[in-house]
Amino acid sequence: MSIQQNILKISEQLPEGVQLVAVSKFKPVEMLMEAYEAGFKVFGENYVQELVEKYEQMPKDIKWNFIGHLQSNKVKYIAPFVSLIHSVDSFKLLKEINKQAEKNERVIDCLLQVYIAQEDTKTGIDEAELFELLKSEAFLSLKNIRIVGLMGMSTFTENMDQVKTEFKSLKTIFDKIREENIGDLGADFKEISMGMSGDWPLAVAEGSTMIRVGSAIFGNR
Repeated sequence: MSIQQNILKISEQLPEGVQLVAVSKFKPVEMLMEAYEAGFKVFGENYVQELVEKYEQMPKDIKWNFIGHLQSNKVKYIAPFVSLIHSVDSFKLLKEINKQAEKNERVIDCLLQVYIAQEDTKTGIDEAELFELLKSEAFLSLKNIRIVGLMGMSTFTENMDQVKTEFKSLKTIFDKIREENIGDLGADFKEISMGMSGDWPLAVAEGSTMIRVGSAIFGNR
């Protein structure tokens, strides 16, 4: 199937309000343009340099999502244009995003990455740290970032019961933040980014509002 058909096939299965992010790392601009020309405009990139290069070459109405591990010293390169940063895993990084957003006279939307997996390679903030961060005066003083939700990456495993449990844990944390209005995030706090090519239907069933899909759209690398 073509890229356009793959996007259509997935989009048709998504409930209203669930956003598909096409993970386009290592894919050439021609492939992204095929999706764009079919009307698709939300792409996720893992590497700053690659994101900047594609941004410069492609139409400016694309919503670029940064989904990879982001180093503080690289934030300045994407701050002028990035739509959403999924992978904010420390207060230090949040502070730097706020600083660069202020320089660019922007407010940058961010997701806080929560550690839900049972493997050391995944990063994120644990639940206790997350609540502590959201309640802190230092967090409340950041005016150029907007926390719009949470992101989580499940364990890379064939055990779908484990993956389901991890997705459920992220939804539980999300619900607690909303119900108790921790961090005074209000109505902007509405996104849960979880689920990829192999497990997105499960993620959607557990409350995901944003799925990050690469190989099911563009084919395997």
